[in-house]
Amino acid sequence: MVTIASIAEEDAKPSDFTPLTAEQAKVLREQQPSTSPWVIIGLQVVVGCLVALATWGVTGKSSSGWSAAYGALAVVIPAVLFARGLMSQFSSINAVTAGFGFFVWEAIKIAVSVGMLFAAPRLVIGLDWLAMLIGLIVTLKVYWVALLMRPKRKIV
Repeated sequence: MVTIASIAEEDAKPSDFTPLTAEQAKVLREQQPSTSPWVIIGLQVVVGCLVALATWGVTGKSSSGWSAAYGALAVVIPAVLFARGLMSQFSSINAVTAGFGFFVWEAIKIAVSVGMLFAAPRLVIGLDWLAMLIGLIVTLKVYWVALLMRPKRKIV
């Protein structure tokens, strides 16, 4: 049975946790390099443009190309807002603000994406829903490609 006394005893035991020194933290960061979100967003822009051009070329209709491009923008614009928000000075004050910032900016990202999709019929003349969804889905898949292409861990 768990009691307050048993919890207090657990807290009183010495911990096996030892914080890293600055040098150890530096070595750990070098062993596990991260990918910049701006690189991923850049890849999304390139893929979105390619999908829009391919859609235009396959269908022969410019409205389909613009629809695919708008679908890609419905991914890229919210991703830019999300990355910018997470990279802000406020979000890096401490772990609590970083965690809170992540959820706030993720909610903003979702709201902007949904808003853009609702606005699509008014903003894209001759909207081709299938082309727009193809642009959106293919651009979203860049996250998985970026995950596969991330730098490999260096084993010392």
